[in-house]
Amino acid sequence: MKIRLDRTMCDGFGYCAKHAPKYFSLDDWGYASLTGDGTVDEADERDVMRALLDCPVHAIIEITEDDDQ
Repeated sequence: MKIRLDRTMCDGFGYCAKHAPKYFSLDDWGYASLTGDGTVDEADERDVMRALLDCPVHAIIEITEDDDQ
């Protein structure tokens, strides 16, 4: 699984960092940043998917193989 974060859409709810702190960090104002290159370990996919689904503004996007081309 691979993801990206659209920081321009982030409204600072922080659900991503709550569910998947290994992949998301929050700045001083509560806005998210992606940690790493967006590649998600298989063992962490459930947590990251929960972060993706709980994001109220849909700022987290799963990258499919079609998107990589």
